[in-house]
Amino acid sequence: MTERLSSQLIESALSHCNQPKHIYIGYSGGVDSHVLLHLCAAHPKLKPLITAVYVHHGLQLAADDWAEHCQKTASQLGVHCQVLRVDAKPALGESPEEAARNARYTAFKTLMTSDDVLLVAQHRDDQLETVFLQLLRGSGLRGLSAMPESTVFGLGRLLRPLLDISKSSIDAYAQVHGLNWVEDPSNQSDDYDRNYLRNAILPLLKQRWPACDKTVARSARHCADAQVVISAVSEQLFLQVFNKDDKTLIISQLTTYPIYEQALIIRHWFQGLKLKMPSSAFIARVQSELLCARLDSDPIVARQHNCVRRYRDKLYCLPVLVTAQLAMVDWPTDQLSIGLSNQTTLTCVPSSRGINSALWQKSTIKVCARQGGEKIRLPGRSGHHTLKKLFQEADIPTWERETMPLIYLGGQLAAVADLWISADFYSEDVDNCLILRLQSSLES
Repeated sequence: MTERLSSQLIESALSHCNQPKHIYIGYSGGVDSHVLLHLCAAHPKLKPLITAVYVHHGLQLAADDWAEHCQKTASQLGVHCQVLRVDAKPALGESPEEAARNARYTAFKTLMTSDDVLLVAQHRDDQLETVFLQLLRGSGLRGLSAMPESTVFGLGRLLRPLLDISKSSIDAYAQVHGLNWVEDPSNQSDDYDRNYLRNAILPLLKQRWPACDKTVARSARHCADAQVVISAVSEQLFLQVFNKDDKTLIISQLTTYPIYEQALIIRHWFQGLKLKMPSSAFIARVQSELLCARLDSDPIVARQHNCVRRYRDKLYCLPVLVTAQLAMVDWPTDQLSIGLSNQTTLTCVPSSRGINSALWQKSTIKVCARQGGEKIRLPGRSGHHTLKKLFQEADIPTWERETMPLIYLGGQLAAVADLWISADFYSEDVDNCLILRLQSSLES
């Protein structure tokens, strides 16, 4: 059962990548990652490039002992070992398993530079578990594709060279070579969904269908192949309705497609924004509550970290924090920039036209949010204009208006963010003016 497990398996996986400068191996001390490390260390050309990486979650009392075991084993194999300590406490709405996994992969990414490779020891039985978990969660083709053998990871690539190897073959290899490994006691707890599948369900399935790890892995590859085609179609549809300037979807164009194609486009949108895929229920709400809403309404569909909003003919996907309230602050004249409570920064920039610098320096400057009813007189336009009217003319969404900073000099409205300057403060003195720049820390 061990004939396929050799260092040539690793070399074959690496052949599809650029020549790596570093090869990092996710090494937990367990049998699977120990076998992977042993295979890599047996390859004389790869051995100098290898660093075994143990991620210390601090979740088990024996974690320090496991870290010491990993360092000792790596030393015996003649490879370097690095221990990374992480905070794996779950965030709101995050399971302990998800928190530990996210912390682990985030730590790995900090190591990666261009063309580096991370090898992890997931195998065919892990793939079987992943497919079942995704199936039970009601996942679509992307989820049922499970884990790819190779994927972009940070500045390098992540490879799973053992993904087509059975767990029994890995265990047999470890026995034949007399390897020593640690056992995580949490693997025996059926409180975790993956463990329950592994310990209670899959052994029963294998009694009836001994080759189910192979056949389900084959189904996952079929799903992955189909997902490639669907992604290509989704990209073509998506580009027809996407506004690159503000990363929005144009509703009048989106609604020309059938409902199922709308769902493809919305998922493709979330993927491009690097957000967690929306559920079918969430997409259905977007379609019913936003796409069908009146043009003059301001509906919102929210989930934990982001929301989708409609303004006129566009769909916006925004961080929930975008609605944070702006507090009034004083702006000292000796500071070129000031950070605001809604995660934005205002900065003074020298300019040939704008607010007179001398006037700025001698004024008391305050920054605050809009209260309603404010008016401003603009250079080159007669009369005073309400901010509401100006915002409408500029096609600025309603939620942005509420967090738009207003700049007062000596108690008078001098500027609205970096959009407008009051005619009462406007100058065209080439050597003595400044303008404002507004930047959000939420922008990618």
